Amino acid sequence: MEAYIMNIIVLGVISWTTVFLLIRRIFPKRSFDFCNRAVSTIHATLAVILTFLSVQDWGCPVCPLAAKSSPKQMQTLAVSLSYMIYDLVCCLFEKRVSLDNSIHHLISIVGIGAGLSYEKCGSEMVAALWVTEVSSPFLHLRELLKELGFRDTDLNLAVDILFAVIFTLGRMVCGPYITYVTVSASNPFVIKAMALGLQLVSAFWFYKIVRMVTHKLTKRTASKNVSSKLFTPKI
Repeated sequence: MEAYIMNIIVLGVISWTTVFLLIRRIFPKRSFDFCNRAVSTIHATLAVILTFLSVQDWGCPVCPLAAKSSPKQMQTLAVSLSYMIYDLVCCLFEKRVSLDNSIHHLISIVGIGAGLSYEKCGSEMVAALWVTEVSSPFLHLRELLKELGFRDTDLNLAVDILFAVIFTLGRMVCGPYITYVTVSASNPFVIKAMALGLQLVSAFWFYKIVRMVTHKLTKRTASKNVSSKLFTPKI
């Protein structure tokens, strides 16, 4: 791994931590999770922008396959790797460790780290980064709205559904294709393994999201039925 990439990673971890501390200072009454999700939203937005800027061939965003990574791709991946390291440590401080989220972070850290070390597979990894982060702002917005007092509102439900749709299109439509081209190309084994692992985690999360949306829609329908019965005048 080149020295300037390592510098970006170290500076990135320090920067994400600093942003978190500033948000905690600006919003002292908000929870630890709220402030961390605010940082995560900033990263997700930045990651989507950087991935767009680092695509080499818009005719085939995952091309060239198994090729040497461009400087822009390396820098983009380094920024996200620094965030993943920060967020994994931050989640440990919160004392509510989610096993599936921890596995996702470890897979991402090992996968991106391997890509930076080998200096290849940049196109595939940047595409995977876009797919995984494009739905993240809506994921975090769901929880931010709950703490801001919008739990069980139409706005919260709309964001839930929007998140579910974007997640499904990204991770369950584009994701399998990116995984396939990554695994079938002549990439290092560790990168192939991490690509497959990330897709398996995405599939598990998709299952949980389907259950969440089904539950919320069923709950909303039942609530409306009860309300209509209560306010229906007796003749």
